[in-house]
Amino acid sequence: MLKFLKNWALPLAMLAGVAGYFLLACLPVFDSVRPCVGEAVSRVMPVLIFAQLLLTFCKVDPRELVPVRWHGWLLLVQLCLGAVVSLVVVALPPGSPLKALGEGALVCFVCPTATAAAVVTAKLGGSASTLSTYTLLSNLLAAVFVPLVFPIVEPHAQLSFPDAFLKILGKVFPLLLSPFVVALLLRWFVKPLHRCLASHSGFAFHIWAVALTLVMGQTTRSMVRSDVSFVLGLSIAIGGLFACAVQFVLGKAIGGACHDRISAGQALGQKNTVLAIWMAVAYLSPAASIGPGSYVVWQNVVNSWQLWRRRTKKR
Repeated sequence: MLKFLKNWALPLAMLAGVAGYFLLACLPVFDSVRPCVGEAVSRVMPVLIFAQLLLTFCKVDPRELVPVRWHGWLLLVQLCLGAVVSLVVVALPPGSPLKALGEGALVCFVCPTATAAAVVTAKLGGSASTLSTYTLLSNLLAAVFVPLVFPIVEPHAQLSFPDAFLKILGKVFPLLLSPFVVALLLRWFVKPLHRCLASHSGFAFHIWAVALTLVMGQTTRSMVRSDVSFVLGLSIAIGGLFACAVQFVLGKAIGGACHDRISAGQALGQKNTVLAIWMAVAYLSPAASIGPGSYVVWQNVVNSWQLWRRRTKKR
């Protein structure tokens, strides 16, 4: 049973999130708690993301975090893709349905590398240490890019740009970088606790499943309450597919030139989609969350195919 749950954690978590929303919204027994759920989830999500990153970084040896040439190229690609899509979205007229499509693609491009990418990279024969280094660097890039650009892409009438920038910065920057700082402090000053967390780093997988369930519930709520048409929703999902394909192809091409094709491909292509959906729901239009929501499926199709291909080659 445990093996089945682990192998099918992705679809089960997504299904649980969707089903959970409809049960909560439709059953009268939840009438008393329904108004508090949204606020509770918005408060719990950053805690789950922080815990997931902390467990991952506790397992990383700082001496192995050495930048390599493809790190710089991938950061430049990630920055350029995000900047180009941002300019396109800003140029669109207010109220245009294409705006949600652009925002969905944008959050897929600027989202940092998934914490689970190092595990998949190691199984594919790549370098988990160089991948972990890029995970940290991509978190740093996102922590700067998101507060700077999102208030321009999706301005809020009640907040000026400086206020919106500081508000998003105050939430995103500590969320993405403080887990690494805390992991270092624990390594240096509280070694028993650090060893305990490092030995249980696999628990990050279970935290990820819980976070994915909650964020899929949020995404379903946003889609049900929005006026997104089927055609637009499908277009945003296809935009997520395009973003996934572009990043895997570019990552593998750059990695191939730098003799680390597998690691670079996973670094650019495999995204922290739980964080991406949360950022889309919190700071962009609700429909934009369909983009990273679909990216969950696309990237795991790619990963499943790669793992299957590697297993067949070993036979």
